[in-house]
Amino acid sequence: MASLTKREREVLALIMEGKTSNEVASLLFVSKRTVDCHLWTIYNKLNVSNRVQAMNRVLELRLIQSV
Repeated sequence: MASLTKREREVLALIMEGKTSNEVASLLFVSKRTVDCHLWTIYNKLNVSNRVQAMNRVLELRLIQSV
């Protein structure tokens, strides 16, 4: 499994706080499409298919601190 980039970790941390893609985009000063692309890459790296699975995998692997 490839490691997550700093930006991917930032996106995941905000998603884990309950933020929507639009909210994450606004906070990171990028488009929603960019956030969705980061999420797609994260899903592929973690071998999951949605946000809930990604959050569970991140906690399981201790890739970022739980919020």
